[in-house]
Amino acid sequence: MSNLVAQKTGLSVPNINTNDPVENEYYKILLADDEAEKDVIKWTDDTQTIAQGGEEAKLTLRSRIRKRLDGVRWLYQDFVERHPKHVNAHLAFGSFLNDTQDEEGAVAQWEEARKLAPTNAATWNNLANFYGHHGPVTNAFAYYAKAIELDPLESVYYHNLAVTVYLYRPDAREFYHLTEQQVFDKSLDLYRQAIKLAPDDFVLYSDYAESFYGTNPPRWLDGLHAWTEALRIAHDEDEREGVYIHLARINLKLGNFDAASERLEAVTNAAYETIKRKLTSNLKEAMSGAGTSSSALPSAAPTKSGSAGNP
Repeated sequence: MSNLVAQKTGLSVPNINTNDPVENEYYKILLADDEAEKDVIKWTDDTQTIAQGGEEAKLTLRSRIRKRLDGVRWLYQDFVERHPKHVNAHLAFGSFLNDTQDEEGAVAQWEEARKLAPTNAATWNNLANFYGHHGPVTNAFAYYAKAIELDPLESVYYHNLAVTVYLYRPDAREFYHLTEQQVFDKSLDLYRQAIKLAPDDFVLYSDYAESFYGTNPPRWLDGLHAWTEALRIAHDEDEREGVYIHLARINLKLGNFDAASERLEAVTNAAYETIKRKLTSNLKEAMSGAGTSSSALPSAAPTKSGSAGNP
C-alpha cells in the first residue's frame, strides 16, 4: 500500500513575499524541512561509505539523521505551540512526522488541521492515507471522497481512492454495495478521472495500466491500449523500455507473437535482463506450440546497462 498510494499533502514550499512575521517564520521552517530531507537523502545514498564503515558507520549515520531531524521537529513543535490555529503548519508538521515514522503524531496534527479548517481537502486526503494503511479502510473510502468533494480538480485524490478501492476490493464491495466487476469498474473510472486532470503523469498512467492485470478475468485488450498510451507520455528511455516489457507480455498473452518479439527486441537495459529472458523463453515456447518459427526471436541479453523501476 505504501508504495502505491501517492503520499501527497497538497503542500509545497511557497514563494512568500509578505511583511507578516508569522508567515515568514513558517516559510523558514518549510525551507529547513526541505533542506533536512535533502541532507538525509544525500547521506543515505552514500552506500559505499556506509558499507565500508560497517555497523559503527550505520550507528553514526542513524545518530546523525536523528539529530538533523530532531532540529526540524523542534522548530515545528515550537511554532504550532505559539500559533495553534495555523492550519498549514499543522498540515506540514503532520507530513514531517509521517515521513519520520511518527504516524500517530502525524494523525494528531492532521486532525487538528481538520478541526480548524474542515473544508481543507488536504487534511482529509492525509487522514485517508493513514486509514488506508492502518484501517478501518472504510474511513479511507469516505475521507478520500470528502477530499474530492472539496477539491474536485486535484488529480491525486482520485488516484489515491482508485488505488484503495482496487487493493481492498472485498471492503469496497461491502461499502459501496457493488459486485466484484463493478468494483473494478469504479476503480478504473477513478483512474480515468485522475488522468483527465493530470494527462502527463506517467506514474499515474502506469498504475492505471497495471490494474488491467488484476481484473477478473484480466482485460488484456484494455491493458494493451493503456500501456500504448503510457508509452506515448514516457519521459525517458528507462520508462519506455519498462513499457516495452509490459507490451511484450500482453501481446504474448494475446497471441501477437511478432509484436511481442518486436517489443522485446527494443529492450536493451540491463535492469530488465531477467524479465526479458523469461518473456523470451515464454515466447519461444508459445511459438513452438503454435507451430510458428522462432527464428525472429530477440536476443535475451541486453546490450547496455542502466537503472530503471520495477516494470
